[in-house]
Amino acid sequence: MLTRHRRPRTTAGRMVTAVAAGVAALLLAASLTACGGGRAQPSDVITVSSNQCGGAWQVPGPGWHTFQIDNQSTGGGEVDLVNPANGAVYAEVSNTGPGTTTPMTLDLGSGRYAFLCLFNDFSPVTGVTVTVAGHAAGTPAILPVTGNQTIPYAKQYQAYTEAGLRLLARQAGAVAADVKRASEGKQSLAAARRDWLTAHLQYQTLGAAYGTFGRYDDEIDGRADAAGVHSPRWTGFYRLEYGLWHGQPAARLNPVAATLAKDVNTLLAWWPTRQIPLSDVGLRTHEILENALEFQLTGHDDYGSGTTLATALANIEGTRQLLTLLHPLLAPRYPGLPAVYSGLSRLQSLIEKERRPNGMWVPVSALPVASRQAIDAAAGAALQSLAPVASITEPRNTANDF
Repeated sequence: MLTRHRRPRTTAGRMVTAVAAGVAALLLAASLTACGGGRAQPSDVITVSSNQCGGAWQVPGPGWHTFQIDNQSTGGGEVDLVNPANGAVYAEVSNTGPGTTTPMTLDLGSGRYAFLCLFNDFSPVTGVTVTVAGHAAGTPAILPVTGNQTIPYAKQYQAYTEAGLRLLARQAGAVAADVKRASEGKQSLAAARRDWLTAHLQYQTLGAAYGTFGRYDDEIDGRADAAGVHSPRWTGFYRLEYGLWHGQPAARLNPVAATLAKDVNTLLAWWPTRQIPLSDVGLRTHEILENALEFQLTGHDDYGSGTTLATALANIEGTRQLLTLLHPLLAPRYPGLPAVYSGLSRLQSLIEKERRPNGMWVPVSALPVASRQAIDAAAGAALQSLAPVASITEPRNTANDF
């Protein structure tokens, strides 16, 4: 798979760094096993800038190798090791800063290689072509995905999200109506609890759009971590869950449910003016499940209903939706794609076993140790197989784009 090497970011989203670090760590561990350490040789140092890309370089032959990418420019950029015949990328150092040196580690196979330097505000520069002799296989090159290729998928997900929000608006309206009738003494809050779960799971299937929802995500699905459960500023699904399962009266919850329905409708009206960033389509494929592991499978987001396992299943559904959308891009580029699907199926099967005969869910806090360990292990394996998706589908500039 494509080897990505990123310098630490101070302002970018944590998942971009995490995905790159996860892929790079696996390859780096293999490289240390295969070739050991040692001081960089002159041919290992690849000097790059806005007007040169590596100069003359050589390697003794196929096998694991580490290049030291020395950025002598006055700005940041990206350096790729590519197949000069078709531009397919073997490895990448992105966001390399001026005056810095960044390692690039990969398994060099027999074939032709060249460095491609892409610096901000400058035309791309391709370095010399180097042939590695022999018949050895190495890290496979992946054809880059361009921005133009991802635009149709982003538009499809935009439409999918709008349809999902329309359904959510109806469901949130049903919850608000349930609470209102209960506040008038016409029924109990049992219907509100049932419809709350239906609506919340629907919201949780839209994970790739959360970053684009902006402040609405906090208002609709914000946690009480900062403000606390008694803060009047806390709104949304989790606030309503807390009240529904902690004995708060319907009269007190009526404005909470009404505000939730209003916020969902406001988001729906606002959504057509938004545009999902192209990079988010692939990036969120991993991030949705990572958030499920951190917040749902730990029980962190259980505010009384004990339904975080059901939420994790909704997150898996959201992940599958993105994989289906991106399948035409992933299938020819990611040999490990079947393992992604089988890993998600295993995780889903383990979670579904914890649904009780009456339709309720075993809270994470009540799971047997063996069950919880099996679910966590399956989630970790699924995340590992999902990690390369963001790298593979990230829209890239290529020499042909300039």
